[in-house]
Amino acid sequence: MSTPGPPGGAGHNGLVHASQFVIPLWADLLAVGVGSLQGALFAAQFRDRRLDLLGVAIIGIATGLGGGIIRDVFLARVPAALGTNWYLIVATGAALIGMALERVFSRLNAAITGLDALTIGLFCAIGTTKALALGLPPVPAIFLGVITAVGGSILRDLLLNMPIALMHVGSLYAVAAVLGATTLAVLVATGVPVLLAASICVAVTFGVRVLAVLFKWSLPEQRRLERIPRLPGRRR
Repeated sequence: MSTPGPPGGAGHNGLVHASQFVIPLWADLLAVGVGSLQGALFAAQFRDRRLDLLGVAIIGIATGLGGGIIRDVFLARVPAALGTNWYLIVATGAALIGMALERVFSRLNAAITGLDALTIGLFCAIGTTKALALGLPPVPAIFLGVITAVGGSILRDLLLNMPIALMHVGSLYAVAAVLGATTLAVLVATGVPVLLAASICVAVTFGVRVLAVLFKWSLPEQRRLERIPRLPGRRR
């Protein structure tokens, strides 16, 4: 790990000291709760799956905690979700509330989209900063920030035996996290205080995600080249 820099800033080579970025437990639990709530709301749409209470709880837990657990496994650390009782309690409770009040929440689509974008940004900032604090280079740190942001949705789709949503044409979910994590890593490398860099990361991720939903932005669908153009050459 690098030598700590000045308070609130970066150490040598743009690395972040672990003590410089602390997420309050309530903020982390809020992100987990929203993620679990959305996982349950998503699963509850599929009436033909006939999920029971345990099934909904599992999907909610996987959606809310999955990204952070995957990140900590990559970092060879005990998952933060296992460090206190509250993570599993909040994730399970939010999932069950989402299942019970699906019709109510389905009418609050705009609010849920906003909370979803905020959650992606917060998870992205947490994951990227933790990776930098442990001495990882910027590119792997960005990767782990994105994994933290989207890992829960990947596990959700796998548990429901569905195609992984972020791998198909749709609103810019993972791309928003990539842009946010990259912004954070670049700002920290240039000496911007980590708390400010993390806040900007959340804002960038939130803005890109919300704008992508509003204006239906998406990446181009993959296309193969039907014919490879030939370079003009001399005839012999």
